[in-house]
Amino acid sequence: MTDIEHTGTPLLYVGFSLLVAVLLAVDFLLLRTKGDHRVSVREAAGWSVVWIVAAGAFGAWFWWYLEGQFGAEIAARKTLEYATGYLIEKGLAVENVFVWITIFTYFSIPPELQKRVLLWGVVGAILMRAVLIYLGALLIEQFSWIFYVFGAFLVVTGVKMFLFTGQTSDLGSNVLLRWLRGHLRITSRLHGERFVVIENGRRAFTPLFLVLVLVEVTDLIFAVDSIPAIFAVTSDPFIVFTANTFAILGLRAMYFLLADMAGRFHLLGYGLAAIVTLVGIKMLVMDLYKVPIVWMLGAVAIVLAVSIVASLLVRPARSAVHGSNPGEG
Repeated sequence: MTDIEHTGTPLLYVGFSLLVAVLLAVDFLLLRTKGDHRVSVREAAGWSVVWIVAAGAFGAWFWWYLEGQFGAEIAARKTLEYATGYLIEKGLAVENVFVWITIFTYFSIPPELQKRVLLWGVVGAILMRAVLIYLGALLIEQFSWIFYVFGAFLVVTGVKMFLFTGQTSDLGSNVLLRWLRGHLRITSRLHGERFVVIENGRRAFTPLFLVLVLVEVTDLIFAVDSIPAIFAVTSDPFIVFTANTFAILGLRAMYFLLADMAGRFHLLGYGLAAIVTLVGIKMLVMDLYKVPIVWMLGAVAIVLAVSIVASLLVRPARSAVHGSNPGEG
């Protein structure tokens, strides 16, 4: 069997990018049409299903395309890599959601104003991850030993996630936030969905702009963790890009689905830490033993399921989410 490392062609990349652009344009259009409104759990659940079905439909098409090009065996293996990568990225994306909840709570941003920030956050996340995936693919192609660096990084990250899960972050002492407040004119109140306003004849940024910057920065930080994780599953940049993108596209719906019950999943962080650590170990031992993708997919699914069920069965020790005046500082 011929080993196919790169399934993506220029036409596939362009076609997929156009598909993503159309999906985002529809999202922006719906946001403009519906205007300010609080996203209900039912609406968020509906959109979550839509994005999951879209990811599944792409996976089915991807299998069909590869089966015609390279045969059923390669099609099955590559599609399984896509499914595993998507599940890993979808699980790790939950950590993004928890941080977003903290940011929105700290700035007292009402739910009806959160949609626009998250949509721009998704756009920024896709663009940043595309660049990081390209750089990661270049590094892997040039330096095969980079897998060991990624593996060690993921193990260290997993241990840190385990140690810091459940701890409350203090946004008030955030270095970036303090710098922005010290160098930009920030309004004392929100101005609807606007990021920039003219106040007393001078340009000023609203608290919503600060939130957008923090959302984009956290997206970048989590991308640095998650992209090496999916490269542990596959070295095919096209699969990394598509699985990552579909996981990100569903983030906004996931946020509104979990926003009111994030505290119920207090043990999920430990499960995510375990997944990151396992993926890191897989990369470190790849020359000694090649872990089958099916095993990896099963391990990720089991860890996620156990941590979710355990969260529902075991009550959290305490809840620590604090709000703040959006114009504070």
